[in-house]
Formats: sequence, structure tokens, C-alpha cells
Amino acid sequence: MLDQAEEINFDGLVGPTHNYSGLSYGNIASMEHGKLISNPKKAALQGLAKMYKLFSLGIKQAVLPPQERPFIPVLRSLGYDGAEDQIIRQVGKDSPSLLMSCSSAASMWAANAATISPSLDSQDHKVHFTPANLMSKFHRSFEAPATSLVLRRIFDNPTYFAHHYPLPTHPDFADEGAANHTRLCQRYDQPGIQLFVFGRRINQNPDQLPKRFPARQTDEASKAVARLHRLSPKQVIFAQQSPEAIDAGVFHNDVVAVGNQNVFFYHEQAYIDTPQVIEKMRIAFIEQCQTNPHLIMVPAKQVPLQEAVKTYLFNSQLVTLPDQTMALIAPQECQESQIVSRFLQELLARGDHPIKQVIHQDVRESMQNGGGPACLRLRVVLMPKEKAAMNPSVLLTEELYQQLTKWVEKHYRDHLTPQDLADPKLLIEGRHALDELTQILQLGPLYPFQMQRIMPIPHR
Repeated sequence: MLDQAEEINFDGLVGPTHNYSGLSYGNIASMEHGKLISNPKKAALQGLAKMYKLFSLGIKQAVLPPQERPFIPVLRSLGYDGAEDQIIRQVGKDSPSLLMSCSSAASMWAANAATISPSLDSQDHKVHFTPANLMSKFHRSFEAPATSLVLRRIFDNPTYFAHHYPLPTHPDFADEGAANHTRLCQRYDQPGIQLFVFGRRINQNPDQLPKRFPARQTDEASKAVARLHRLSPKQVIFAQQSPEAIDAGVFHNDVVAVGNQNVFFYHEQAYIDTPQVIEKMRIAFIEQCQTNPHLIMVPAKQVPLQEAVKTYLFNSQLVTLPDQTMALIAPQECQESQIVSRFLQELLARGDHPIKQVIHQDVRESMQNGGGPACLRLRVVLMPKEKAAMNPSVLLTEELYQQLTKWVEKHYRDHLTPQDLADPKLLIEGRHALDELTQILQLGPLYPFQMQRIMPIPHR
């Protein structure tokens, strides 16, 4: 019997200012590729190709619009005055790093947009949305209001959807969204368990913290989201990333683990006391789902942590196909690595789990900036009435895919350096593109420049 509930993958469209500024300390790929020349057009088309691949496999796919960049409101809040072209030129002269931060296209990585819990798990039987505050990184810290607006536009029926404010923007409640959250269940139309992963606690012993890179998500943030989503303690597990993993470049849990339905695919060194975490998950899953999960560990001796980070093996998407088998949508870097490719071949040969195929996808423009296939998507499980209540215009169809492809080819540059961000023409180009996009997606005015047409905002 087919599941009544469906999981929809919401992918973030790559924005027109996709560039390599190396802003994300702790994200090795981002740091290594800083200041390279990017190709926004190619990046957006690669993202669309991945969406279309899932759509062609029979998986429900949807799109999230990019945020407006460069983001002038933040620059004005920091004291820059005058016409927008003057502001961009002045910031480019005064503080190129600030302009880079306010031009980041990082909202493309929708896995950080929010944490979402389905109605099947929530005690009030609503789908719960909490946008991530992303306060650990300045260039992402002002995404939450726009994320919240988009989610409310798509899921705007209070009968079925509960929207929460982002957590307070304080280091004690640093929240990185679904990149540190995994839901397991036997089937999408049945209740499941939810794993929340954090990197640090308030006032934690320094010996349990990473030494090289900062831990982003806090235990306190994860527990706050679980409370907001009205989750039963019996269905929730909290686990701490191993400091060694973070120092190896595992800035989010989705760089070292991925789960889908009854399968959890993880690295041996993912957590502090990984065997204990996995045993808790196994027991909770059995109690909730009345059956055993498939817990697939990748030993460090077969795939060292550094190779897992380099290839983003665990940042693959694990998806259920219409025939109820699973596929791993992996970055092509996994195919290019002898170590990872060999492991995946052995995994498929085992046959004692639902993963029956590995599909390699080219998202190299995103990978070089530190995000693989799973970073680009946000998972939403909906019951039929909930799906009927959402805005269907964002669901990918053949027609929408063709529209978006033409839109990218029309508006995006194929060459962008960090220095190009100081070109005021880029702002105008981006706004023309976003203006057209909101019409394609039928989401109404979303961006500050569109709002000002309705109600002009005076500037001093």
C-alpha cells in the first residue's frame, strides 16, 4: 500500500549573486575555494537539474526562491546612506568583506532554512515550522525573516500549519535548521522519531568541545525547537557531534549522517559515543514503529572522516522511490573518489537494506562553496489535506522546470568574482530576475524592493 503522506523536497534556487567569498569558517570547501571565479548561471542550472532528476524519478519536488542580494537594508542599518548604487560602491571601497557578506547567496542551502516536524509527530497534529536564526555566521544571520515570509506564503492555512518565530539571536540558542535534524519512520504516513544533533551546550566542559573549528548548533536550541513543535519526549533523541568530526569539517550533522524512513546512514565517528546514540535510536524506533530500523554504519577504516567531508558522501539525499526502494542521490565527487566509490559498490552488493541504487549528480558549483545535494533541500512531510492546503505553484512540473531554466539563462551571469559584487548593475539585474520569479511562482511581493512599491519607506 502506498503511503498516504508524501515527502516533498523543497530545493533552494541558487541566487544571481552566487560567488566564492570563503565566508563560512569551519566549512573546508568554502574556505578552500574563497576568491575563485564562480558561475551563477551554471550553479542555478545544476541545482535545477538535480530537482528535475528527482522529479523524473517520481519524487515530489518543489522550489524555494532565493533571497535578495546584495541586501541593502542591512547596509542601511549599519549606517550607510544615500542612493543604493552609491551605498554599494562605498561599501565595496570601505569594507569588501561586508559587501561579500551582504551579497551571499547562501540561502540556496535550504537545509538550513528551518526545522520542520510533520503533523503525525506533533501533539497538536499540525505541521510545525521554525526558521533557523543562523546567528553563528553573519552572512546568514539576516535570512530568517525572508525565510519565514516565504514559508508562510506557501503554507498559509492555520488549520494545518503552525509557524514559529526564529529562536532568540543569542549564542546560547544558535540554530542551524534541518541540517542538524533527522526524522525516521517506518512509512511517511506513520509517526516516527526525530534526532536533533548539536555541537555544544551552555557552559560545557572545554574538553568536550572542538579545538579547531567552532561548534554551531546548541543543545538548548535543539530542545527549544522540540518543545515548540510539541514533540513527545519518547519520540525525540538529542545527540552531540564529536569534536573530532567538527574539527575535520563536519559543521552540520548532514555532513556525517543522513536518514530516510527506516534507514539511517552514518559515519562511525559522527557523535560523542556513537554506539550509545545509535542504540537509543534503535530502541526508540522499535518502541514507536514496532519494527527494527536499518542502521548502516560507515567504518572510519573504510572511509576516513576527511574523505567523507571531501566527497560529501553523507550530504547525499536518501530518497524513497515509487517502488518503495531507496536511492542515494550523491555528488559526483563520490564517484571520483576510489575510496568512496568502492564503499558504495560494496554497500549495494550487500542487499540487506532498502538502498538499491546510487545516482551521482553534478552540483560542483555548490560543492565548491561547501554544500552538496542534501544542503540544497528542505524536507516536508504532508498528509493529503495538508498538501491540498499549500500553495501548489512551487511544485515542480515539466512546465515549471522549463520556465525556470529559461529564466536562469535570461537573467544570470556566467562569470562572477568577489570584486564584481561592487557593481551596482548586479543589484538591478538581480531585482529584474526576482521580480519575474515571484510572478512565475505566484508568491506575490516577497522582497523589500517590491514592498517599497506598495508602501515606500523613507530613508534619512
